[in-house]
Amino acid sequence: MGPGKADLLEGIRDTGSIAQAASRMGMSYMRAWGLVRTMNGCFREPLVVAERGGNTRGGARLTQSGEQVLGLYREMERQALASTQPNWERLRRFLAAP
Repeated sequence: MGPGKADLLEGIRDTGSIAQAASRMGMSYMRAWGLVRTMNGCFREPLVVAERGGNTRGGARLTQSGEQVLGLYREMERQALASTQPNWERLRRFLAAP
């Protein structure tokens, strides 16, 4: 699980479609579908369920586990940023000015 997969999960949650989520990210549908299969295989329960049917009847949605995993990941990101912010500010003083 990483930022790209989390973004893909958010896109699927928001659009109800793997294809639309992939398009928003500038990613091919096949790449997105591969990432979904990988995520579904790495967790005890699938994170995404998809239904065939094309533009009119198909779609995808996050499972309850998918919602929980996404929420936990985003919380971990927030905690990591908060804990590293003071050191990041100190480190920035060493960077060359843009």
